[in-house]
Amino acid sequence: MKVKKILLPIIIAIAALAFFSIFVVKEVNQAIVLQFGDPKKIILNPGLNFKIPFIQNVVFLDKRILNLDTPPEEVIASDQKRLIVDAFARFQIVDPLKFYISVGNERVARSRLATIINSRLRNVLGQQELQTLLSKDRSKQMSLIQEGVNAEAENFGIKIVDVRIKRADLPQANSEAIYRRMQTEREREAKEFRARGAEMAVTITSTADKEVSVILANANKDSEIMKGEGDGERNKIFAEAFGRDPEFFAFYRAMQAYEKALIGGDTSLILSPDSEFFKFFGNIKPKKAQ
Repeated sequence: MKVKKILLPIIIAIAALAFFSIFVVKEVNQAIVLQFGDPKKIILNPGLNFKIPFIQNVVFLDKRILNLDTPPEEVIASDQKRLIVDAFARFQIVDPLKFYISVGNERVARSRLATIINSRLRNVLGQQELQTLLSKDRSKQMSLIQEGVNAEAENFGIKIVDVRIKRADLPQANSEAIYRRMQTEREREAKEFRARGAEMAVTITSTADKEVSVILANANKDSEIMKGEGDGERNKIFAEAFGRDPEFFAFYRAMQAYEKALIGGDTSLILSPDSEFFKFFGNIKPKKAQ
């Protein structure tokens, strides 16, 4: 019993000593062993490691590529156009000792990097026109921004892997002004199209009216020619008939006149009995029977 009472505290002490002495560095981490705040050892590889309990402590840092989403920043281009730029960056802690000495922890590092990125964005993008920032040439500007940020991030033991613009929008007031200008431009184009359409309609209508007038004139001319030819043919037939038997022709014409003048209607004629109009009435003699 006495031996057990002696061994139990020793075992507990050894277990506690081991618990506070052993630490594990994971695959995604790197570690700095500090002794009263003074860095003593840098551990870059994962595995089981030891430290002096109660004297040394361990700070773990992420060695993966980390994302940094910066707040939107207003940038004034060289042509005095305003643009709201929302950028993000990807960075990695490559020198844990320099990182710990310069910024201490990841939260402070993110804040410092965001300031550097926004400053670099204003510096580089402010030298370009708005049209350049919205074109394919923007990738060149992003490379310049990444180089500038990297130069300053090296002082923190950080490597900037990439810097990109997620979104580049115009301020609300500028967007509304551009929308109104676009609307005015489209309305002007619509009026031009309508004016051209009206002009074409007038031209087509005028051409059609002209063609109709020409067609009608030609038709009337052909009609008059045909009427003239018909009248001429009729007169020719009448002349031939009159030439063959003038007495019969005169009689036939007189019968037509009698028909039109005497048959039907309430027309009254007062003529002399010896009028030329009735010359055929007195000359009618009955035929003698044979």
